[in-house]
Amino acid sequence: MSRSCCISLYHLSFINSERAFVLLCFLNHRLSSPRPPGYNMASTFARVFSSRARRVGILSLVGAGSLATGFFFNRDYVGAASQQRKLYPPSAEYPDLRKHNNCMASQLTPAIYARLCDKATPNGFTLDQAIQTGVDNPGHPFIKTVGMVAGDEESYEVFAEIFDPVIKERHNGYDPQTMTHPTDLDASKIRSGQFDERYVLSSRVRTGRSIRGLSLPPACTRAERREVERVVVDALNGLQGDLKGRYYSLTQMTEQEQQQLIDDHFLFDKPVSPLLTCAGMARDWPDARGIWHNDQKTFLIWINEEDHTRVISMEKGGNMKRVFERFCKGLQEVERLIQEKGWEFMWNERLGYILTCPSNLGTGLRAGVHVKLPRLSKDARLQKILNNLRLQKRGTGGVDTAAVGSTFDISNLDRLGKSEVELVQIVVDGVNYLIDCEKRLEKGQDIRIPPPISQFK
Repeated sequence: MSRSCCISLYHLSFINSERAFVLLCFLNHRLSSPRPPGYNMASTFARVFSSRARRVGILSLVGAGSLATGFFFNRDYVGAASQQRKLYPPSAEYPDLRKHNNCMASQLTPAIYARLCDKATPNGFTLDQAIQTGVDNPGHPFIKTVGMVAGDEESYEVFAEIFDPVIKERHNGYDPQTMTHPTDLDASKIRSGQFDERYVLSSRVRTGRSIRGLSLPPACTRAERREVERVVVDALNGLQGDLKGRYYSLTQMTEQEQQQLIDDHFLFDKPVSPLLTCAGMARDWPDARGIWHNDQKTFLIWINEEDHTRVISMEKGGNMKRVFERFCKGLQEVERLIQEKGWEFMWNERLGYILTCPSNLGTGLRAGVHVKLPRLSKDARLQKILNNLRLQKRGTGGVDTAAVGSTFDISNLDRLGKSEVELVQIVVDGVNYLIDCEKRLEKGQDIRIPPPISQFK
């Protein structure tokens, strides 16, 4: 459909039905856009005709005529940009990755780039947008990062030729083409979930969830971001009992509320990590961002930070089993309320729950503790022990921080290929092993490196 046609139909839509216009053009664009080989047309139809996609395509986008027009002008811009870039061969556009150390740089070849660089998802997300954070950030002082992000659910299909090997490297050999991902939220299966609190200071389990039909934070429009906030907050208002709580919008909270959230270590600020800013996640800050927590401040949900939502269960001390029980109960209740409103989470059997960073696919789960290891932290064998236990260490301030003294944030390394229960049990068993090593070193006894645990059955 030409731009002139879109504009004329746009004016006519005010005489007839603005909603009908948007739906007509939306379908025309989706059906006429070129599709990559193997693209799953069914997923596109599901998004267009499902109840949550109807709300996005008809209600959200039709909120204002200028917004609808902007959508089509943006698509024209994407096409024009792609055509202009074709003046140069892919070899001229291929990024210089010679000094890079991330998963994307390890897997992206000139041939793969040439095959994918002119493709785009139905929302207009391109390969160059997906890899920009890995191009701008050659390496990381503490962990090997992924180096790419998804802009929408279809990114993992359209750019599968690069996403799949990156996923395989990051997730210890998990093959998205041949393997399926399990899910298990039965917290009663956890064994030995109470840590020695002389060493463990706090316990936490978090994950993310994305709303199907809306673009992910690296690529979402302002309207989509606000729709995420509306949908999630509307669902959270239905939580009852020990999950009942309140939402705090970053744009509307008082100074007193802000200070209290800071004191509680709940408030997330505008992203400053280049890993996030280079991926476009700080755009329009703090528009449509906020924090929800229950009255006991043990169940927390961030909205529109790195993912649509971050769901967190946490408390001081070492009772990981109780933290996981609350996590499972809250997550299942939130999903039920979302579904009652006609929406659903992004999920498929190969990749599990779909999130922005490939490192969080599958469960999206990170079960972690802040643990004091003054002697083990000085032992040269610590990193090998962590690797074999499929654990990772961070500073207590997050991914971009070093350890303070001898206190580390220890969590599971994997997200995909094992269920939530299995991953939490890996953390429980692994942290108990680290504490046992610390106790042995206190007594002057030797420790040993455990054999590697297998990720897949």
